[in-house]
Amino acid sequence: MSLHQGSSSARELSVNPFFGAADPVGGMTTAPPKHRLPDGPMTPSAAYQLVHDELMLDGSARLNLATFVTTWMEPEARVLMAECLDKNMIDKDEYPQTAEMERRCVAILSDLWNAPDPDATVGCSTTGSSEACMLAGLALKRRWAKRTPGYPATARPNLVMGANVQVCWEKFCAFWEVEPRLAPMTGDRLHLDAESALALCDENTIGVVAILGSTFDGSYEPVADICAALDAYEERTGTHIPVHVDGASGAMVAPFLDQDLVWDFRLPRVASINTSGHKYGLVYPGVGWALWRDAEALPEELVFRVNYLGGEMPTFALNFSRPGAQVVAQYYTFLRLGFEGYRAVQQTSRDVATSMAARFAAMDDFRLVSGGDELPVFAVTTSPDVTAYDVFDVSRRLREHGWLVPAYTFPANRQDLAVLRVVCRNGFSQDLADLLMDDLDRLLPELRAQSQPLHRPESKATAFHH
Repeated sequence: MSLHQGSSSARELSVNPFFGAADPVGGMTTAPPKHRLPDGPMTPSAAYQLVHDELMLDGSARLNLATFVTTWMEPEARVLMAECLDKNMIDKDEYPQTAEMERRCVAILSDLWNAPDPDATVGCSTTGSSEACMLAGLALKRRWAKRTPGYPATARPNLVMGANVQVCWEKFCAFWEVEPRLAPMTGDRLHLDAESALALCDENTIGVVAILGSTFDGSYEPVADICAALDAYEERTGTHIPVHVDGASGAMVAPFLDQDLVWDFRLPRVASINTSGHKYGLVYPGVGWALWRDAEALPEELVFRVNYLGGEMPTFALNFSRPGAQVVAQYYTFLRLGFEGYRAVQQTSRDVATSMAARFAAMDDFRLVSGGDELPVFAVTTSPDVTAYDVFDVSRRLREHGWLVPAYTFPANRQDLAVLRVVCRNGFSQDLADLLMDDLDRLLPELRAQSQPLHRPESKATAFHH
């Protein structure tokens, strides 16, 4: 989330004379200020048009291949969301059926993720995976503290993860005073594996975070291998280290396309899983889900029971008030698609990703880093003999045609690797993919004619978003 400062600029908004309620002369006589409240009200149509016109400068969400977030839903889903925007999700006593739909979504996910006893699984909706990860991390820390003599006087908790984790995990460690132990990338290993995870574990490790779908290249981390290594570690040392699976994207892809892959609650060491309903869960932002294997995995002291608005209400989310619209939309999508519908949607996205990746691989200018065969996401870098331009130039030139394709460098110790990453989501069709590749074909001769890459200032952030 960006941090913004106030502005002392006194320039007012420019107003089209036709915005007047009756005629171009007798409407608004002064333009509204930008950085303070106007002195009085204006017509709803004028307010709408002012905001609408400024938003035309935003990029098109459908052409944003940086974001994992859903950018298209059916009209019926939009209607349902509009009908529920005024419902406060936290008021479960006042909106019992919205609460029931949340409960059903948790049950559906526990079944989808092969919980050994779906009736014992505990879960909740969140505003997204970032909040869900915070909750999962808190549960890991609290369980570790219970079994660790000397805490907090003599023991400092740590959390093991790859350097490719989403920034929310670094935030969790900073907010709740946990040492982040990040396994750096090395060579062709671009995410956490069993060996690199185990090397960082000790008796103060509250858990290992395994990512089912790295945001850097779309690859799955080997959850089963990590669990097996921790099983052997516990046999040797007696130290139990649980695993949390950050399935922000992959937990809504793998169940449908990679059913033979064992990554979920089938592994006894997996204590909790999160996903983003607003990513490959196919719902507009923001909704996420956090599930724990059983009540033991979520310490009771983290569950608050509030006597509020007429009934006792258990809650263990960080946020309180939020609209019920996204939860209702998630339930709608589960009903609308079913298992086979989700499988078809995700397979289509993967097909688009793999076919685009193959087209990049066929060009001498590019080398694939990943091929879109896990998450429907792939990353490419320029070939070693390409010296006239780099991936940042490609990203910049594609933006001129409306395409938002991020370019960024990988984290430690592979900052030398700069890539373009393409996220293929529902709504990004093969036809749109063909149009992007056609634009790239037209741009490449101009990029090859450059004398050198247009160097990106080191002070500028990359165009990497997730």
